[in-house]
Amino acid sequence: MTGSTYLDTILSFHRRRAENDPRSLNDLLEFIPEVASRGFSDRLKQESGLSVIAEVKRQSPSKGILRADLDPSLLAQEYAVSGAACVSVLTDTEHFSGSEADLRLVRNTIDLPILRKDFTVDPRDICDAKIMGADCVLLIVSALERSELIELHELAIDLGMDALVETHDEIEIEIALGIGAKLIGVNQRDLKTFRVDQTRAIRVAKEIPQGIVKVAESGIKSPEDAKALAAVGYDAVLIGEALVISENPSQIIKELKEL
Repeated sequence: MTGSTYLDTILSFHRRRAENDPRSLNDLLEFIPEVASRGFSDRLKQESGLSVIAEVKRQSPSKGILRADLDPSLLAQEYAVSGAACVSVLTDTEHFSGSEADLRLVRNTIDLPILRKDFTVDPRDICDAKIMGADCVLLIVSALERSELIELHELAIDLGMDALVETHDEIEIEIALGIGAKLIGVNQRDLKTFRVDQTRAIRVAKEIPQGIVKVAESGIKSPEDAKALAAVGYDAVLIGEALVISENPSQIIKELKEL
């Protein structure tokens, strides 16, 4: 891309949408359901061995449509039966063809904890996630100012949700730890170029102390990839594309669970 990066373009869209959103945060907070979270982070900690967060993902900005006939309910059921610990659902419509409807469908289909995978830039995004049935939200360090991270992280916790704080390097891990994050992801995909570096999560693993739930994201395509991540202390792997394009996603999850 020339000029703006993938991340710039996506964030610009979401920030414009937030600016044009007439809804009041206080009004939204009144609509928050008093429903107990299903414990996203707790589920990852309770699992023996490496946990799998399986993703419902229709397309990506860099690769286009991944699976034209994707049925969120059927795919989520397959993930659950195969042993996934949690499910991630893309709700970004503009860039990933996801939707709130996809998350609600998955919520009504399975009992597993759900991550709303989206570009969170505003407190109302957290409220929306809770209202639509998510148990966890994504906070991307490179997409937010430190003050925004603190505000959004605190709100998620106050609403009984978990927050997966996504990092890409040692500096961002330090920032995540500084705001009190207990669930930290390392995304091996550079969100500026969308290129994947499969050694990134292994290189920075030592920067995340014990007691923090550690999630490796992107570029995990085989049991060998996952085994290497488990060996350096990761509690879970988040896998989307490899599962969505596979003719047998159940087999992939089962192989990962056997590590």
